[in-house]
Amino acid sequence: MAAIPTTYRAARRTRGVGTAETPLGIELVTETLGEVRPGDVLVRVRAASLNFRDVAMLDGRYPIPALERGVPASDCSAEVVAVGAAVAGFAVGDRVAPTLARYSLTGDEDNVFHTVLGGDTDGVLREYAVFAAEQLVHLPRHLSWEEGATITCAGMTAWNALKAVVADSLDKGKDKAVLLKGTGGVSMFGLLVALASGVRPIITSSSDAKLAAVQKLGAPGAVLGYNYGTTRDQAAAVAALTGGLGVDVVVNTDGPASLPADIASLRRRGTVAVVGFLGGPDGDWRPSEILGLIAKGAHISGIDGGSKRDFEELNRLLEDKQVRLEPLVDRVFSFDETEKAFAYMNAGKHVGKVVIRL
Repeated sequence: MAAIPTTYRAARRTRGVGTAETPLGIELVTETLGEVRPGDVLVRVRAASLNFRDVAMLDGRYPIPALERGVPASDCSAEVVAVGAAVAGFAVGDRVAPTLARYSLTGDEDNVFHTVLGGDTDGVLREYAVFAAEQLVHLPRHLSWEEGATITCAGMTAWNALKAVVADSLDKGKDKAVLLKGTGGVSMFGLLVALASGVRPIITSSSDAKLAAVQKLGAPGAVLGYNYGTTRDQAAAVAALTGGLGVDVVVNTDGPASLPADIASLRRRGTVAVVGFLGGPDGDWRPSEILGLIAKGAHISGIDGGSKRDFEELNRLLEDKQVRLEPLVDRVFSFDETEKAFAYMNAGKHVGKVVIRL
């Protein structure tokens, strides 16, 4: 076994409050490795991936306070290099990932939001990290380091938005359809889960080239889609693609602005799963438009990164169906190129996930 170093490199946000005019930066620093207590596991981070929240924390778009000079990123794959004396279930060499929220193990706990990786507590964009063993899960063995680094936040958000329709499709044989907005990490992960589960996906983009590339991931006709730049009426487009029925789930990455269109796109008893805020925190619509939920018996659900139990459920699906996540990885940067990775993510040209290899 290789010797465990006393220091390691980490990425940290620069100090201050970021705005659109004066965003924070990312700097690489050298830090001292912390103590591994009896219930802890020391891991060597092999790859990490970025989410929109990571760049939003730099320029004031993130709506929740973040740890000053915190280590960014929540999604990673890692190798166990040491375990505490009281740890069971993990061994040196295991391939693991941490859960997004430190204390969300079953999903039934309260007061777990304020312990979220890469936000109000240090994240994973560092060579080594110490985690409580209960925060770790085993990764599917067929995934590469880069693939495994896409699950903690993006994959789990997609899973929690879609797991009910996945169960209806796999366990009950029901015909289900979902609208996945955009080609970012959550939507692309949702696409792969839907294809593996027999759920019909509709994906959107403002780029015909992106749509064409994404539609090649499934069998001919399996992935439907439309260009939201040239087709402005979302509900009409969804109706045309679903024989007038609508979809069972809209994965809303926009935020409040599109809620009326999302409700109009639903099938009866459908769900608008709100997962993000790419369109900002506001919406220009009348409050009465929310009443469309009543006629459809539908509802709006806020989606977070889920629990350790959810993570293990998703990993079982990925293993059972041998789902490969390679199509999700848009581009891989080295650790020394971290600033370039953030800039590329912020430019919005990616399809899927931006990965940093450590």
